[in-house]
Amino acid sequence: MLKKLGNYVLQKFASLPYALGFVGHVLKYAALFVTRGRAARKILIMQLLFTYIEALPLIAVIALALGSALYLVGNPLLLSIGQNALIYKLLVVIIAQELGPILVAFIVTARSATAIATELGGMVVTHQIESYVSVGVDPLNHLVTPRFMGVTASVFLLTVYFSLCGLIGPYFLTLIFDPVSAGGYFAALLKELTVAVILTSSLKGILFGMVISLVACYFGLNVERASTEVPIAAISAVGNSFFGIILVDVFIVVLPYVF
Repeated sequence: MLKKLGNYVLQKFASLPYALGFVGHVLKYAALFVTRGRAARKILIMQLLFTYIEALPLIAVIALALGSALYLVGNPLLLSIGQNALIYKLLVVIIAQELGPILVAFIVTARSATAIATELGGMVVTHQIESYVSVGVDPLNHLVTPRFMGVTASVFLLTVYFSLCGLIGPYFLTLIFDPVSAGGYFAALLKELTVAVILTSSLKGILFGMVISLVACYFGLNVERASTEVPIAAISAVGNSFFGIILVDVFIVVLPYVF
């Protein structure tokens, strides 16, 4: 048992230098993306279309449902102990700072990480990656970097969109159950929406997007020859993306208490 565990750990760490090199090259190419041609920009636009634009309706429905549920459940409970003003802080913390970014990241992982890993894995199996290399085109620069930038930007923008929908949605419930003025509702929300909350939410959106895109591309390109490896790569991309998202979230939450 210990031998198997040791071999598993050694196998995982054996690929660490390659993974770090992969990440370093992608970040370097991302910094120089403005110099890329029309083909790479088209891939970026298509990635934004699939990951960001097409996900807007789903994100809106989930955000509105979550914000409304929190208000319906939380407001009566807080009202019963004379602390109903805390409902605004509850909405901001859960929707904008904590649960919202993670839900967005999970949704993007389920939609885009599987698609990216499957697409790149299929390109490996059909020797398209070899064709790019044979004509002097770097697959990391041409294929991975636009997807990395597109997914990262999409997760950030979807996090902002989720927060807006989730915080605005409960206002329409207040018109039915507990009428308040629009000015009073949004003034109370803005009071709780501090700079720290905005920065934390934005940082999570950017880092989650980076994790999802890098993991999906890494596992997609790690497919070898058999077409049966493609779905395995997609599953691995999703599982490892979830794991990376949770690790990053724990790091961001713990960081203020350490320093």
